[in-house]
Amino acid sequence: ANEPLRAAVAALAASGAPVAAECAGLLYLARSLDGKPMCGVLDAEARMTDRLTLGYREAVAVGDNVLAAAGTRVRGHEFHRTAVEPAAGGRTGTAAGGGPAWGFMHPVRRVEGWAAGNVHASYLHVHWAGAPGVARRLVSNCSGRPAV
Repeated sequence: ANEPLRAAVAALAASGAPVAAECAGLLYLARSLDGKPMCGVLDAEARMTDRLTLGYREAVAVGDNVLAAAGTRVRGHEFHRTAVEPAAGGRTGTAAGGGPAWGFMHPVRRVEGWAAGNVHASYLHVHWAGAPGVARRLVSNCSGRPAV
């Protein structure tokens, strides 16, 4: 319902500022959640489901992005009851022509999330203490940006 905040987040992403979104942040960047408007940064629709997705993940960055260089390995977890689907005719990673954020290596191999330019959005809750280079890269990409 907070249209000014949604517009500000969309404008921030459009300005080129680094945006890193995990789980609920991914949902917030979608066009909608169960038909209710979200920020519209990602060309995707989100919906609540009855299915619990839960577990530890080992992942690799598919390409260079604001969090990680291509090939960077991280660990984290997923915990959600939602699904995010690209808009009709789209595919995961189509935000501003980008690609998937992560390639999950374990327990099931699949790609997940969106990474394009300054935006990284994924279900993966990265274990930041286990990936200090990821935190350094995000901070480095944020340096010189005004506080929001």
